[in-house]
Amino acid sequence: MINVTKAFLPPKEEYIEILSTIWDSGWITNGGNQVSTLETKLEEYLGVKNCIIVSNGTIALQLAIKCLGITKEVITTPYSYVATTNAILWENCKPVFVDINPRNFSLNADLIEKAITQNTQAILATHCYGIPGNLEKIKLIAEKYNLKVIYDAAHAFDVKVGGDSVLNYGDLSTLSFHATKIFHTVEGGALICNDDLLAEKVKLMRSFGHNGDDYYCLGINGKNSELHAAMGHAILPHLSGIISRRKEIYENYCRNLRDLNKFDFTIINDLDYNYSYYPFIANSENELLLLISYLNEKKIFPRRYFYPSLNRLPHHRGNTCPISENLSHRVICLPLYFELENEQLEYIIESIKNFYK
Repeated sequence: MINVTKAFLPPKEEYIEILSTIWDSGWITNGGNQVSTLETKLEEYLGVKNCIIVSNGTIALQLAIKCLGITKEVITTPYSYVATTNAILWENCKPVFVDINPRNFSLNADLIEKAITQNTQAILATHCYGIPGNLEKIKLIAEKYNLKVIYDAAHAFDVKVGGDSVLNYGDLSTLSFHATKIFHTVEGGALICNDDLLAEKVKLMRSFGHNGDDYYCLGINGKNSELHAAMGHAILPHLSGIISRRKEIYENYCRNLRDLNKFDFTIINDLDYNYSYYPFIANSENELLLLISYLNEKKIFPRRYFYPSLNRLPHHRGNTCPISENLSHRVICLPLYFELENEQLEYIIESIKNFYK
């Protein structure tokens, strides 16, 4: 069986060695050495100022909204994982959907100003599949209308634009360290922030709003444990190899499926990319469903990243976004992970080619 993804696990002895130091210390949570040193290592690796590790990527989004004082309307993308919209709703804010650019799946910056009202307080955009949208235009719009900018960068770990991390854009960027991500801590996430005062607020809010016996603000339990951070420490030295292998697989898909896939991969040329996903766009939903069924019969299990369009969620119906709605019915992501063997990759490619014959 070939699943769409598989978590990378470091050599067992490397993880156990780190776990042994945790056992010796007896400190397993509440801001121990493993979490704090992992934050420092990630700041250096990613080229960012403040990396604040939390329990998962959804909590990271909720903390971002709460820390920035957002209480009303948030302009956001309809094409992302459901956590992006759920975080807005969970914080009792109103998502206002703006359609996406069909070339990069990201929020279409040219449509944002039309959606701004007197209640608009923020823009929450996703670097979908790790591909940023128009960062500079979003920055200019935010400055013009005094809006906060949050980037859901769950897919964009180690992605750079012009040599600079995409995580440095916006007021806050959020990461997911879920087991399916390129870098993971089994469960986890982080907030990235250039503003030191805002970073301190995030740290307080992730820990009930207090430091020792002194209480400063409303907070929740957004902390992560030493055991989770240990996995991050064990994986970090392997990242260059992980991304290199993912690039090989990605480029193999590109070479062999370019004539069948409707996605334009030329947009990747401006980025230092992380090869987080390989989206495949069919001509129609019917074709896509037939392809999925055909591949499943061959024990190949792609996934519909992302379906449905978030403006059509059963628990929240938003405004119409025709491009997102159309693409969400036609896109799957093909298997892409470090341990995918060349024989398996060839099998997937040949299966897709045979389907279209």
